[in-house]
Amino acid sequence: MMSWEQRKKAAAALHEKLQILRSITHSRALSDASIIMDASEYIKELKQKVVRLKQEMACEEAEAAGALLKHSSSPSPVVTVETLAGAGKHGFLINVLSDKSCPGLLVSILEAFDELGLSVLQATASCADTFRLEAVGGENQVDNVDEHVVKQAVLQAMRTCSSQGCRQQQE
Repeated sequence: MMSWEQRKKAAAALHEKLQILRSITHSRALSDASIIMDASEYIKELKQKVVRLKQEMACEEAEAAGALLKHSSSPSPVVTVETLAGAGKHGFLINVLSDKSCPGLLVSILEAFDELGLSVLQATASCADTFRLEAVGGENQVDNVDEHVVKQAVLQAMRTCSSQGCRQQQE
């Protein structure tokens, strides 16, 4: 058992820590329970701020990537395809970056994958001002599909979509 003096020291230490917590969280509460409740709310607010800041940073990074693409000397679009191998199977990591996005571009690229017999295992796409796609495609049944074939199919899908988009705008 704790002696009366030890309990008094523990209570004083707890009270001091609660006062520090009260100060940090800008609480005006007087009771211990209210200070803890205010601290809990403060933590929730901080978590929400972190989420908002992460979202803002992601948007700024996407805008910066788009601006970099618009001002880069490299021709648009940029398509890279890497072969992924493992466990007796292989697939592809496909990255597409274009300073232009047209309606139906993502669908057109996905249809090209389907024609090659590639299934999309995972993908991330952004079609706002610029077009970005990162996809992991697994080979289904078609033989003789390599990086070059996938890249050419993606570029052809982009050209087709772009020319159809221009025709639709003229009409």
